[in-house]
Amino acid sequence: MIKREIYDTLVRTVAVKPVTLITGARQVGKTTLCKKLMEESGMEYVTLADFEERQLANTDPTMFLKVHSFPLIIDEVQYAPGLFQEIESVVDRERFADPDAHGLFVLSGSQSYLLMEGVSQSMSGRVGIIRVPGISLSEEYSLEESPFTISPEASFRRCSDVKEDVDMMERIHRGMYPEVITKGIAPGRFYADYVDTYIMHDVSDIINIRDRDKFRSFMEVMASLTGQQLTYESITKAVGIDLRTVKNWISVLLAGDIITLLEPYSDTSVTKRVSKRPKIHFRDTGLACYLAKIPDARILSSSYLKGPMVETFMVNEVMKTHANRGLETPFFYYRDSNNNEIDLVMLYDGKLNMVECKAGAECGVGDIKAFGRFQTSLDKAGCVLCLTDRPYPITKDVYALPLVTLGA
Repeated sequence: MIKREIYDTLVRTVAVKPVTLITGARQVGKTTLCKKLMEESGMEYVTLADFEERQLANTDPTMFLKVHSFPLIIDEVQYAPGLFQEIESVVDRERFADPDAHGLFVLSGSQSYLLMEGVSQSMSGRVGIIRVPGISLSEEYSLEESPFTISPEASFRRCSDVKEDVDMMERIHRGMYPEVITKGIAPGRFYADYVDTYIMHDVSDIINIRDRDKFRSFMEVMASLTGQQLTYESITKAVGIDLRTVKNWISVLLAGDIITLLEPYSDTSVTKRVSKRPKIHFRDTGLACYLAKIPDARILSSSYLKGPMVETFMVNEVMKTHANRGLETPFFYYRDSNNNEIDLVMLYDGKLNMVECKAGAECGVGDIKAFGRFQTSLDKAGCVLCLTDRPYPITKDVYALPLVTLGA
């Protein structure tokens, strides 16, 4: 079994918060984390995927919490939104008796919109939120993981820890969902079932979908746009839906952690950040490749989507190293009026980290020209993440770093 780095963050959160909310995409391993916590802490575990438990929680939430006494882990909690108010009453009562009361409830579910709505209405400020990403490269190779920051020295040390010859295009095409990695399920079969289940259950629970085929077409178009700026007009034309529907459906993909939107960075104005177009990144490139109808890694290597998929994979892997430590690190991308672009801008470790993502192994000074044109009042550092086997200098201060050494 793969050791999940985020588990320690979960344990620390439970130790200080009365309620801990575990969210993330379908099948990223939330239930596995809950059951591990149950085994190690002795907390009772119940899942609302069970019809009878769900029926009791919805019909009589007071009785549900009498039958299942806290400390309690409730999986798939989004199926009983009425529980949030009842849990709030229990938390208020326990905190009144003991202001330091913690570890009362752990709630888990895959529909972050519904979960966060319940939290914001009833328990804001008393909930620690754990967002579970897919498996990281460090987790797959059983390597110690730290939040990524630009460090050629750490990257050199890390190279010796990666024992096998890593076919990164195969990894990108396969994706990083636990079942695909640990059970050897064929990616095409896994993602076909995943998309069908996601649309039939998760999407239908959030909005009224009259045309499921149309929503699937929308997902396919969005997958073909990963790594690109969000342009609503092109999506409306490609799918044949209006602007309001596009925005609504994008919010559904965000709620299910299917995509993330990377906002543009401005050093001088928050208004400038939000007035420009964000960049689309699928949370998992295996899912994106399936939806974009890329059948294998060899096709991906010659596809026009190779660059965007590699960039999306790299952005995701950087973000995972921070999410696994419970860090709320700000991530952006940068593009100026002259189309100088930096794929990932990260505010961390007291500086502005600039990361360019490349699908090849050989990089030169032309690949980092935007670094010098990025005017900022902050200290800054830059690197190129690429498919090289070992780090090498592009200039004295900027190195090309191997993707496999992320998390060093």
